[in-house]
Amino acid sequence: MSEKSKIIARQPIVSIMGHVDHGKSTLLDYIRKSNIVAGESGGITQHIAAYEVVHETNSGDLKKITFLDTPGHAAFTAMRVRGATAADIAVLVVSAEDGVKAQTLEAWEAIKESKVPYIVAINKIDKPGANLDRTKNTLLENGIYLEGMGGDVPWAAISAKNGDGVEELLDLILFAAEFNDMRSDLSVPAIGLVLESHRDPQRGISATLIIKDGTLKKGSYIACGESIVTTRIMENFMGKSITEAYASSPVNIAGFDCVPKVGSTFMAYETKKEAEKAINTHKETLDTGSRLLAKQNEYSIPLIIKADVVGSIEAIEKEISKLNNEETGFYIIATGVGNISENELKLANANKETTVVGFNVSVDKKAVDIQEQMKIKVELFDIIYKLTEWLEAEMEKRRPRKVIETVSGSLRILKYFSQSKEKQVIGGKVEMGSIKLGSLVKILRREHEISTGKITELQQNKSKSKEVFEGDECGLQVETKITLAVGDVLEAITTESR
Repeated sequence: MSEKSKIIARQPIVSIMGHVDHGKSTLLDYIRKSNIVAGESGGITQHIAAYEVVHETNSGDLKKITFLDTPGHAAFTAMRVRGATAADIAVLVVSAEDGVKAQTLEAWEAIKESKVPYIVAINKIDKPGANLDRTKNTLLENGIYLEGMGGDVPWAAISAKNGDGVEELLDLILFAAEFNDMRSDLSVPAIGLVLESHRDPQRGISATLIIKDGTLKKGSYIACGESIVTTRIMENFMGKSITEAYASSPVNIAGFDCVPKVGSTFMAYETKKEAEKAINTHKETLDTGSRLLAKQNEYSIPLIIKADVVGSIEAIEKEISKLNNEETGFYIIATGVGNISENELKLANANKETTVVGFNVSVDKKAVDIQEQMKIKVELFDIIYKLTEWLEAEMEKRRPRKVIETVSGSLRILKYFSQSKEKQVIGGKVEMGSIKLGSLVKILRREHEISTGKITELQQNKSKSKEVFEGDECGLQVETKITLAVGDVLEAITTESR
């Protein structure tokens, strides 16, 4: 028999969103009294991370809040949308120095689409260039109507660096949670979303889950798309082993049989048979096969992508989709989570133009020798914009070039003097532009091109010359395979590759 319904108020799940350098991670860092910024490459958050904190209210009550930290870099749009979808409340962080940026509006659009209530946190009020009124006005101009300015969006002025206003922000979050009456039935099996997934060399395939309702118990089974796992290894956000987790809690589960699709729904079951039935009933197609992100032609650049987590692959694909054009693009042969192995190198060896791109991963020891033997090109990155810069440079290097020809001058042959093998001596008059020593020429007869040649000697007034200009006569030696004739026109051309 199932347990009796046990409905309780649950802690809010809050997504911190906004522009790449407006202080989201610094805010979480202050709230949690630990440093995550140092652990992120270049100080940029590149994964969704979930954390629980305890806040003491004005009345002395201790209340839990779950925070999601989503990337602000433009490449991580899909991850930001996922963060907004998983959250109950969003906090839109805006710098009091910079005001609204493009990624601020992108984050706001994700919030609106998810239909979650949100709070604006105007950060960096401690900075010399901070201007609170100007920032509020830029929010207003972009359709974000704050309380006190004709709207109903709660807001707080904060300094994530020294903590000014952060307590008030947490109070606003808890007030919003209470106002929206967030509840959970602890008697039902857990249901929720996959925030992130990755392949761990020691523990296999792991995933970070956020529970939206119910209770997750150790020993139960989770079905998620094609993936299934038993909760033998279940940890809280601090990496500590736990036996139960409740609604709004982030958990890390290890041991999935295949990589669960990020953003998909999971459900917990008491038996493996129930979980397997759910998988067969709700089978999803994981996006792990070959794909074409550019029209394949002779200029397509083949890639194999390996990354630490599925969200990173999404970000890389987004960057590639922005770069691809009609002339050239990147053809993704395969993607995968985890270190670069022998399999990727053998696959790349089928086409020597292929590059294996790794993001926040390394090359397996066994694969290093193969890479050197096969001379496979491998590029490793740990910052998304560095990867983007490489993609741009690679596309520029490999794109098709157009050869532009320009006529710099023309000469009409007036006299024919002699011939020695392929070199002929002639006299003529420059009719347009100039003729230079060493110029390549097109040979026109009755306005039709009949051959090409090169000017190997040039004289004017019986003296050697480097250039003869329009209206002047000269003698010249031309190297060409055909016999020139009086009346032929030589067009000097210059070529440029663009």
